[in-house]
Amino acid sequence: MQGRPGATPLDPASGLGSLALRNTVLVLAAKVVARLVALVTVIATLNHLGAARYGAFITTFNYTAIVSVALDLGFNVLFVREGARHRAQVQRYLRNVMSARLFGAVASLAILAAALDFAHLGSLLAPGFALMLFTSYATLLRNTLYAVQRLGFEAVGVILESLVLLGLTLVGVYTGRDTTYFVWAYAGQYLFSCIYFAAVLALTRIARIGWAFELPLLRSWLWQGLPFALTFVLTTLYFRLDQPMVFTLRSASEAGWYGAAYKPIEALLFVPTTLLSIMFPVLSIYHRERPEALLVAVSRFFKALLLVGWPLTVALFVLAHTLTEALRLFPQSESAFRVLALALGLAFVNNSFIGALSASDHQSSFTWAAGWSLVANLLSNILLIPAFGYVGASWSAVVTEIVLGLSGWILTARYLGRVDVFRLSWRTVVAGLVMGLVLLPLRQFSGLLIALPIVIGAAAYAVSLVVVGAVSSDEIAFARRAFALDRGRQVT
Repeated sequence: MQGRPGATPLDPASGLGSLALRNTVLVLAAKVVARLVALVTVIATLNHLGAARYGAFITTFNYTAIVSVALDLGFNVLFVREGARHRAQVQRYLRNVMSARLFGAVASLAILAAALDFAHLGSLLAPGFALMLFTSYATLLRNTLYAVQRLGFEAVGVILESLVLLGLTLVGVYTGRDTTYFVWAYAGQYLFSCIYFAAVLALTRIARIGWAFELPLLRSWLWQGLPFALTFVLTTLYFRLDQPMVFTLRSASEAGWYGAAYKPIEALLFVPTTLLSIMFPVLSIYHRERPEALLVAVSRFFKALLLVGWPLTVALFVLAHTLTEALRLFPQSESAFRVLALALGLAFVNNSFIGALSASDHQSSFTWAAGWSLVANLLSNILLIPAFGYVGASWSAVVTEIVLGLSGWILTARYLGRVDVFRLSWRTVVAGLVMGLVLLPLRQFSGLLIALPIVIGAAAYAVSLVVVGAVSSDEIAFARRAFALDRGRQVT
């Protein structure tokens, strides 16, 4: 591998940047298809269950996500980073983490039981625990593919698992099943994912599933992973805690309205999380091989996230009423949906700072950023939910993302260098606002005609980007080289 100190600089067209870009497009394309299928699934579920039962369902789902921190221990991120750096050890790392996860399952069962009992949802413990356990192992197995950058199988997997869930959901709808069934359906989706990824890893000889318990390795990883674990706890809490709080402080119906508004936003967050999953091992290698190039890579990552996230924020905000009707959300969800759109763009770019600090071994610093975000989230939710209900929770999400972004930017500047946010952003922001002005007179379209403002808005954004010079000729040339037909060059 090239890129040692003193070596020729990395050629992004044939090296890590090119590979990451091709993987990004591949996985994003697959996830767009999967999310469209998932959208049908969510619409079918919430309209079948109604606001109150859907509120119970989504609250259970979020409790399993919160409690799953007891299974992680920070090993997921550490596994991807170390697996990317030491690919020959991937199977060894995987088996040890799988074994350690069994011990976490015992503690997580007790915690989940207490949480669901507090929310008067104890009848959903069995499917909730199955959902949590299968999700945890499915995430670990698929992370192996991210560590070794073999993402074609991930692209297939995300489509297959979405189809499995759709099938199970439609069976539940047409047979009139209750909330318990739909939690089991989600658990079944992730059980399928475990089987699929285990088979892929074995057939490709990346790793064979097995069990190992090397105490020195796990003890070392436990200490290294503590910052990741604490960060995971904090970020999971601030991302998931608002929905159970709405359920507890207001009503199941409001939790259902808020959950319905949150689902499309959460679905779109697959874009930055996918980009981060792909870029994280790349940034980790840059940190070790060419640390002087890391800030440039992080800045490009920030700009890419903004280019995608900002127009989505503007479009969702302007078209909130039309989209609420088109997606068949609850009518009460519209106001929360519009506010949550503001948090979406912030959540996109914040992933650049998460990746920068974690990949450069400053994960403990990002823990502080996550901690401040959790404090902001708790305080704002406590203040806003009792008075303003689920709409107050939406504004709390915006406040939380602002605090996280500011903290992440300050810490990245301290340890890696300053990401010039204004220089990287202003042209893209202007292009997005122009698109918003174009969309304003088109916001009353409904039904199939909703495609019209989407197409016109996308065209207006693309033209505006060119006019204001938001994308440089070097960046366009890089993208072209990355997808050039000549694949014969050595990947660094």
